[in-house]
Amino acid sequence: MFKQAKQNRTSENIIFQIQEAILEGKLKVGDKLPSEMQLREAFQVSRGTLREALIALEQKGLITIKPGAKGGAVVCPMDTKWVSESLDLLLRYQKISLEELTEFRLEVEGLVAAKAAEKANKEHIEQLRALLKSMEDHLRYGVLRWDEIGELDKVFHLSLARITGNKIYESVLFTVYDNIKQYFGRFIPKDIMVFKNTCEELQEIIKAIESKDVDKAKALLQAHIRRYYQKAEAYKQVEN
Repeated sequence: MFKQAKQNRTSENIIFQIQEAILEGKLKVGDKLPSEMQLREAFQVSRGTLREALIALEQKGLITIKPGAKGGAVVCPMDTKWVSESLDLLLRYQKISLEELTEFRLEVEGLVAAKAAEKANKEHIEQLRALLKSMEDHLRYGVLRWDEIGELDKVFHLSLARITGNKIYESVLFTVYDNIKQYFGRFIPKDIMVFKNTCEELQEIIKAIESKDVDKAKALLQAHIRRYYQKAEAYKQVEN
């Protein structure tokens, strides 16, 4: 399966060969890589160089290294964790501007809403309506717990991503919504009218998704995002 590693950038070549073996299906999830001695002989490299490559593959999430006599390197299931973690760092350190975040959300969440309108079934619509009802109960009974409201709004948006059936949308948007508070928390007022408008907008989005109106669902979701951006910008100007 493996051949002697090229002498220039030896570690990178080992990473490439093992990664390709996994991606091509020669190594499947749960498979154990050959022993350290066998890998060293195949690649013709030192123990240190091989371990450096294996650690890099583990950091990529392609393998997990189990210690002990019966341990070794085992192929992991593929997921989007590493993409999310990189985005998480950018958002946490606010290296992405509010404008960039909004542009991303307009494009991606607009597409998500359109895909949700294509794929949503009766059960999905019921779940979205149940989330909206929980939000509206705060208005109906005057119990405005803003953290709970924010969490329900987050779950609503992530539910749209889940309806698409695309794990990348779901994973990336989960990271965005996990960090979005630091962008909007300072500038969006905890105002009952803002919340009331949000509930009304989400109600219209659900209707568009239920009726399979792809274009309308996309336009309404984008208008919802744009309104929050405009409010945040207005409050930024007042603060400055």
